Amino acid sequence: MSGYEWFAPVYDAWAADMTEDVEHYVGLAQEAEGPIIELAAGSGRVSIPIAQRTGKRVIGIDLSPAMLAIARERATEAGVELELHEADMRDLDYEEASDLVICPYRALLHLPTWADRRRVFERVARALRPGGRFAWNAFVFDHRYAAAADGHWDDEPLRHFVKFAPGDNRVDITLEDVPALSLWWVARSEWEGLLDVAGLETEALYGWFDRRPFDDSSREFVWIARKPTA
Repeated sequence: MSGYEWFAPVYDAWAADMTEDVEHYVGLAQEAEGPIIELAAGSGRVSIPIAQRTGKRVIGIDLSPAMLAIARERATEAGVELELHEADMRDLDYEEASDLVICPYRALLHLPTWADRRRVFERVARALRPGGRFAWNAFVFDHRYAAAADGHWDDEPLRHFVKFAPGDNRVDITLEDVPALSLWWVARSEWEGLLDVAGLETEALYGWFDRRPFDDSSREFVWIARKPTA
């Protein structure tokens, strides 16, 4: 995940097409008591609107000092306070402190192993109060996209090269002059398994941020899980 240090200067251009998630996560935050915890908070793209529109305490963690520096600068410009920490989401250490933990923009797909993902889910569960929610989104694996993109340069949203590693269920994305970033595809059954081992329950699974039903044509997982109250 250290590639994001190099990725920070171009992150906004790369993420420019993702806007609909902000309203989704702000809406969840409006329904929650503080604090709100964002994993892989990055440049503050989601945390800042949450803080602006809810007035609630927002805790953001990210591995990249460069990303956090951008978030701090933008929070100051926006007139809001974010509690930002340089940390690995796998080391989240809040015990029943929050009603809502979020992980937007497919960041969980940067975790390479089942053990990494399980550790995050278990730590999220520990951080949630009973009845609290964990919300995240991620790509659905699309073999047609993998086959079409493998071994090719693409100019949108920034020029990049894609390499698919079937044996590891991994996609490597290399931008010009930037080290490769990797994503590991995760199937629906694995997400459900992670919820199960962490003691969380599915509240909703949507196919996009407009809350359309998830079905065989969906290309995005939009999950909301809840910690049981008893």
